[in-house]
Amino acid sequence: MAIDREIADHYSRDDLAAVILKALEAAGKDTSRLTVEDLAQVDEFHARGRPATAELASALGLTPGTRVLDVGCGIGGPSRYVAATFGCQVVGIDLTEEYCRVATLLADKVGLGDRVEFRQGNALAMPFEEASFDAAYTQHVAMNIEDKAALYAEVARVLKPGARFGIYDLLQGDGGDVLFPVPWARDASISFLVDPAELRSLLEAAGFEISSWRDTAAQARLWVDQVKAHMAEPVPPPTALQLQFGHDAKPMAQNVFRNLLEGRVVPTEVICRNP
Repeated sequence: MAIDREIADHYSRDDLAAVILKALEAAGKDTSRLTVEDLAQVDEFHARGRPATAELASALGLTPGTRVLDVGCGIGGPSRYVAATFGCQVVGIDLTEEYCRVATLLADKVGLGDRVEFRQGNALAMPFEEASFDAAYTQHVAMNIEDKAALYAEVARVLKPGARFGIYDLLQGDGGDVLFPVPWARDASISFLVDPAELRSLLEAAGFEISSWRDTAAQARLWVDQVKAHMAEPVPPPTALQLQFGHDAKPMAQNVFRNLLEGRVVPTEVICRNP
């Protein structure tokens, strides 16, 4: 599909691995002996970064040996965190082939190559058998997917009965239309936000039972203040947004801040159960 190519092109950067490793070296990291924590600043490509991932993973009740699906895994930061922290086997799938290559390289760098696997593919037609996973999650991915009914039906298909599904996404708020460009789209052509009521209906239509629903706008506002303070430092630390988008990162960050502060988008964590 043409839109799939457009989305993949939006995120693709052929030299991404080299850019990340160079930034880590400049920050004083030994790239031959990296840890999951060394990567935290540069491989969590969503609002609030690692803290949001930690909260979502904790809410899923993960245990050692759990087989977990990361839908829209990006360069694999959350996958590596989940594997290292909870002892899970994690499979990530992403539309962008370069992301999967970088994710695999970084997993090997931190010694997790045997516990994480990354596959290029479409979240609307995943190459997995029914009831293949004990848990699944997605973070800041559905904003690029127009057919969310198909997305959630596909996640339900590959989850075992009773398995938990966690969502951390930006929903459409009541503060007005989204201001572009933003990290997930340079314009409205590949941005497909839904409001909270629509998301609830979509999940229930896919058969999910919603266990918890958490608006994290207040936490996001604090995160905005923290990021602004870091950006004002004489030598700002590298960020995932900067490494991914280069000069475009600044206007994207400014618009994300406005969208969050003005209630145009609402960061929301949802935990559901597959019946």
